[in-house]
Amino acid sequence: MHVILATDADWLVDDVVAALGGPETTFTHCRDGRSVVGVVKARTPDLVILDLQSGTMGGVAVTMDLRLDESGGTLPHVPILMLLDRAADIHMARRSGADGWLIKPLDPLRLRRASKAIAGGGCFAEGLPTVDEPVSENTEVPEAEPATAG
Repeated sequence: MHVILATDADWLVDDVVAALGGPETTFTHCRDGRSVVGVVKARTPDLVILDLQSGTMGGVAVTMDLRLDESGGTLPHVPILMLLDRAADIHMARRSGADGWLIKPLDPLRLRRASKAIAGGGCFAEGLPTVDEPVSENTEVPEAEPATAG
């Protein structure tokens, strides 16, 4: 598996490589989000991992760039895992077209599960509330009385 990791945080590189590294895995590290599209064009990865807060071009902008090139036919679909700082960032990850996201801090098990799901063509959504019961029942709304001119 080939993974592109875009972040300017060295600790994040260490965490990802420690969790996903192995004899069958190679990594390309991009310190600047602006270089990701060129790296993807040079060698299509099995997975792109993007840090939401990364230097001059963060994860949302990079994801939108990749999805735009995909829709224009210049790039194939590449699976994207976005690393978020907080649950409030989920909306941006969803809207940008990421295939999945994790909320930092990371742990190796979650990172491996998410990477496997996304690289395998699925998705991984962390931090979304689960609904155990229907949100609301349909209730009858009384009909409004016709307006009269008067």
